[in-house]
Amino acid sequence: MATIRDAKTLYGLIGYPIRHSFSAIYFNAKFEDEGISAYYNNFQLEDIGDLMEVIAEYPNLNGLNVTSPYTELVIPYMKELDETARDVGAVNVIKFVREGKDNQLRLVGYNSDVTAFEMTMKKLLTPERKAALVLGTGGAAKAVTVALERLGVEVHAVSRRKSARTFTYEELTRQMIADHKIIVNATPVGTLPDVEQCPDIPYRFLTAEHLCYDLVYNPSETKFMRLAQEQGAQVKNGIEMLLLQAFKSYEIWNA
Repeated sequence: MATIRDAKTLYGLIGYPIRHSFSAIYFNAKFEDEGISAYYNNFQLEDIGDLMEVIAEYPNLNGLNVTSPYTELVIPYMKELDETARDVGAVNVIKFVREGKDNQLRLVGYNSDVTAFEMTMKKLLTPERKAALVLGTGGAAKAVTVALERLGVEVHAVSRRKSARTFTYEELTRQMIADHKIIVNATPVGTLPDVEQCPDIPYRFLTAEHLCYDLVYNPSETKFMRLAQEQGAQVKNGIEMLLLQAFKSYEIWNA
């Protein structure tokens, strides 16, 4: 397998923390299986300001994925955004475009989360699942919201802080849970190693008509999923979405 230094083409992930990310495992296995001289590396950045230093240090870098907490903070570094990234207000794929005699670099931001989530949700919708609570207000939550609205689902956001456009966790009542048969955890709460954490929702009001979708994929069964399943709810983790958005990322980088 190629390494970060000798690979003809380098891809990577920026975020913090990302030591438990699955992306590097997926892409490096793909490159090895297909005989591609490329390598995928996790770049754990403590500050988004370190992005340009990484780009300068690795001239073979040809594309990046972006995860929490930088999907919105990375936008000022983009020379261009595709339509979906503009609609969402978040970027999770960066394409490197080199132009002219001097190979001047232009960074173009995309969002592959919307398409990936929409693809996984289509087969999970039922006549009862017409409204959703999306937990969180970050880039992933915004992508999920756009995807659900494209599918005709009414969406309400839930946050720790009250605003004109969000509910707080404390405001979630039996009736609100009954009225929203889709609940999506679009926060990192419950990710390894903090596996005993979960969003603070009233799980006791869930029913078999509910779908509880956790974007977290490590662990494969989160506490959010386990508590929901105990009430009979259908559950799903984020691994399928991750794989679909990874496939779309590679398409974008090589288009």
